[in-house]
Amino acid sequence: MIHDYIVIGAGIVGLSTAYNILQLQPDANILVLEKEKDIAQHQTSHNSGVIHSGIYYKPGSAKAINCTRGYRMLLDFCEQYAIPYKITGKVIVATQERELESLQKIHDRGVQNGLEDLKILSSSALKEIEPYASGIKAIYVPQAGIISYKSVAEKYESVIVSQGARILNHQAVTSIHQEKNQWRVTTTDQEYTATRVVTCAGLHSDRLARMTHPDFDIKILPFRGEYYFLKSQAHHLVRTLIYPVPNPHFPFLGVHFTSHIDGGVEAGPNAVWALGREAYKGSRINLKDSLETLMYPGFRKIAVKYWRDGLDEIHRSWSKAAFTKGLQRLVPDLKEEDLSTGGSGVRAQACDRNGNLIDDFLFLEGKNLLHVVNAPSPAATSSLSIGKSIAEKIIK
Repeated sequence: MIHDYIVIGAGIVGLSTAYNILQLQPDANILVLEKEKDIAQHQTSHNSGVIHSGIYYKPGSAKAINCTRGYRMLLDFCEQYAIPYKITGKVIVATQERELESLQKIHDRGVQNGLEDLKILSSSALKEIEPYASGIKAIYVPQAGIISYKSVAEKYESVIVSQGARILNHQAVTSIHQEKNQWRVTTTDQEYTATRVVTCAGLHSDRLARMTHPDFDIKILPFRGEYYFLKSQAHHLVRTLIYPVPNPHFPFLGVHFTSHIDGGVEAGPNAVWALGREAYKGSRINLKDSLETLMYPGFRKIAVKYWRDGLDEIHRSWSKAAFTKGLQRLVPDLKEEDLSTGGSGVRAQACDRNGNLIDDFLFLEGKNLLHVVNAPSPAATSSLSIGKSIAEKIIK
């Protein structure tokens, strides 16, 4: 069978892509290939479950555009299919004078990105929203919320299957090559043919891109984020979502507090180099992945640039006391005994040879082919918007 489309990867972006193709071409013959035993096994189901507002992102960037558009699309989808979500709001808290300039810049970006009713809070006003949070100033972001993105992905799956798409699991792709006007996709199981191909491979996106563009020189670097759960006696310390002002010299948001849609509160994540693209535990090591990362010039330049911050992250990974101390900057009443070990996730962070971290969505296009190379947070919030953009590109 020659399919109209093959989508490689059944995470939230891949499933949204198939969903959006069917919105534009209801009769399209779509095959989704997934290497795992089920959908949404990696970044989709290992994130913090936050509905992002779009406040952090550079105005005009693909992140900003897709997050603000995707936010509304996501909520409409959830309403249509009765997927539980909650708009909680969140606070971004400055705990030191030197963070105030960055806090103001974040606020201004939010305004430029179209967010309404943002508020700059005094220390006392912050206490009215989060009584146990400590800071000299904060931003209140009313649009932020919580959801299960695994549930969203499962609904994408059920909708596209009901419309005739097929999803095949245990299909790790080993090659993609063009034959005349068709693409042949080979997996560990068999070969499939399609007129058009989209890859949404997350942690392995660069490897699939190099199957068709061997000289493509962007590398995915895996960073593990580890979480703790707040025990029930400490749940009262957090009402909504409490975030720090991000370190402008380090490309991650910092440890924070997140309420969960199914109850409970999560704290984290940190950001440590993972010794494998799917190394969800520090004890897991993939020698091939690790050597590939170490040999890449861009990673070595990043290690030199961020070594001090990296050591702090490793320290938090090894020491529960250090992790707790980081959280106490935001909520001083938190105690080490209030925390129990939680889960973890691995971020797929794209990097170039010069050590520049790719901060925006990145696509690589060919003839009737599109690779989603970089889809960092807020990709889950933005999934319907990104999927629509991909669908429009690949159809044209």
